[in-house]
Amino acid sequence: MAEFALFISAFLAATILPFSSEVAFVAALKSGMPFSHAMLAASSGNILAVILNYYLGYFLYEATKRKLFHSRVGKKAFLLGHRYGYYALLLSWLPIIGDPLTIVAGLVRLKFVWFVIIAGSLRVLRYFALGYV
Repeated sequence: MAEFALFISAFLAATILPFSSEVAFVAALKSGMPFSHAMLAASSGNILAVILNYYLGYFLYEATKRKLFHSRVGKKAFLLGHRYGYYALLLSWLPIIGDPLTIVAGLVRLKFVWFVIIAGSLRVLRYFALGYV
């Protein structure tokens, strides 16, 4: 049951909701949850949420593409996002700015496989680092 609570905590924290999964992760470890269980629950919840964010951005593109490409600034922002999006994903693990970056990744249509590899591995590494601090 504690693993499910950690999963939900990590999932909600990776959405736009102002929630911290790091506190729940450390609390789970302090309460005696095995490290492997905590890593699996928190990482899978966080990764599933960033995938949801990606698809929210992906479908947001469909709803806004007309407006986006009829604006000079919108067109330039889209091209810059597409060009530097993978580099920007290196910041996706950070609080506050990371979750919107995962939505933008979907909006600019970054390749899904690379998105999951970059954003997902950084989320796992964050929990791994927290577990050993």
